[in-house]
Amino acid sequence: MGKRFVTSDGVGIVWHEWGVELPGPPVVLHHGFGANAKLNWLGAGVIAALTAAGRRVIAIDARGHGESDKPHDPAFYGEDRMARDVSELIDDLGFSEFDLVGYSMGAIVSLIAGTREPRIRRLVIGGVGDGILAQGGVDTRVVDNQDIVKALLADDPADIPPSARGFRQLADATGADRKALAAQAQVVHASRIPLEDIKAQTLVLAGDNDPLAARPERLAAAISGAQVRIAPGDHRSVVAAPQFAAALVEFLA
Repeated sequence: MGKRFVTSDGVGIVWHEWGVELPGPPVVLHHGFGANAKLNWLGAGVIAALTAAGRRVIAIDARGHGESDKPHDPAFYGEDRMARDVSELIDDLGFSEFDLVGYSMGAIVSLIAGTREPRIRRLVIGGVGDGILAQGGVDTRVVDNQDIVKALLADDPADIPPSARGFRQLADATGADRKALAAQAQVVHASRIPLEDIKAQTLVLAGDNDPLAARPERLAAAISGAQVRIAPGDHRSVVAAPQFAAALVEFLA
């Protein structure tokens, strides 16, 4: 069981910590949609790579995910609200600076946080590409978020849209609260993110076979001084590629 804090809108958020005795600013990890801190980062070896490199790690279970509270009202969701959760956790813990790593949904959370959170020292954005520029969030040109809602709420497997079947399979495999996930999927961020306001050093990290992270160099070009690294894998597998963790550790060193 992780540690728990309550946000300004009353939602309990659980966070997990490794390397608490290690010095320096922590690395905060924010997972993708339908996953959780341990599934996204621990199983993939990212946390082990970071702690081996001497970094304290804090990984959040986003609202609606993992061990955190799971309201079913869409009013409690959205990546903008999740970005506030990150800042409120840092307020609670009292850190003056931190590095932030986000994957997929967590990448959008991290980009939004990066536009307004002065304590972020370095920012790593994984699993997204120029869909951020075109759509203001997860690339709904690849998978329509309304199809994800249908997939999560369908009683009959025949009603699950093929493009979103993977999201339903993940939710079922992890025993997720599908109504909570559907509430988030209904309100995915879809307005312009002012990327020009990001001051932190930024790395865009994408899989070479990830349609949700197409043309990552275009996203990087919209962020002042951002770098791009490519690792082998698709949207699900790239996080576990040794090259992914290695690029992360090198950039955050």
